[in-house]
Amino acid sequence: MKVYLGVPRGFCAGVVRAIDVVELALKKFGTPIYVKHEIVHNPYVVKSLEDKGAITVEKVEEIPNGSTVVFSAHGSPPSDFEKAEQNELHVIDATCPLVTKVHNEAKKYTREGMQVILVGHRGHQEVIGTMGQSEMHLIDEREGFDIPTWDKKAPVAVLTQTTLSVDDTQAAIDGITEKFENVTVRNDLCYATTNRQAAVKQLCKQVDLVLVIGAPNSSNCNRLREVAEAAGVTAYLVNGPDEIDDAWLDGIEKVGITSGASTPDDLILAVIDKIKPDEVNRIDGVDEDISFVLPRELRN
Repeated sequence: MKVYLGVPRGFCAGVVRAIDVVELALKKFGTPIYVKHEIVHNPYVVKSLEDKGAITVEKVEEIPNGSTVVFSAHGSPPSDFEKAEQNELHVIDATCPLVTKVHNEAKKYTREGMQVILVGHRGHQEVIGTMGQSEMHLIDEREGFDIPTWDKKAPVAVLTQTTLSVDDTQAAIDGITEKFENVTVRNDLCYATTNRQAAVKQLCKQVDLVLVIGAPNSSNCNRLREVAEAAGVTAYLVNGPDEIDDAWLDGIEKVGITSGASTPDDLILAVIDKIKPDEVNRIDGVDEDISFVLPRELRN
């Protein structure tokens, strides 16, 4: 059996920054450091930080007054910052800068009097944070294309969740631009999302099966599995080697392996060790050389 590794895969710059924020906060401020929502959507990463003294909570109200809290990479609504201020919390914001860009766009276009549409998945933490920035209409392609019945001449701004399927997002944008005449499209899919999906499409040309390593609540991991399936290749999303069914590999000669932007390389290596291939090949792809600065309070 041969294994083909998708490139790029694994951690993106926003995830690296978020993990660094928690680790540096633990060193600078001591334990415990609270993290509102999973810092990134990967249980392996979350547990490794909790083992060092981080405490993950889902609501600001769960954090003792006066504590230090890191807000997760997915972004938070203004209401969470307001609650934190009321409870005298020291907030360190680990929101990915590319998500912050979407927040700023939402506020800008609302101030300019435009109707805002967000293409995203209802209930995802990033969408919750973005929708808290201003009034907007959500289109979730899983629920059908619920395009608003505004005047066709109304100025409309289209924003997107950063971790969606490239193809599904474009379909939603096409539907919106067909209905309205004055549309500004800010396709906010991040570089990591588009690069990893493009890599999976290339991977599918050479393999019989794709294993996406990542968490079931990770949007970008789920999209990678869907991209492979759309290319006609059987694909499974697994957290790690323990979730692989040996029967999946019966009769398979070429296995493609990739991972989402919040999956550490250790899990990729563990999967390869379990499969025990005769050969491991790296598919040529985009080399990412992107980094983000730390929040001001941690730069020194």
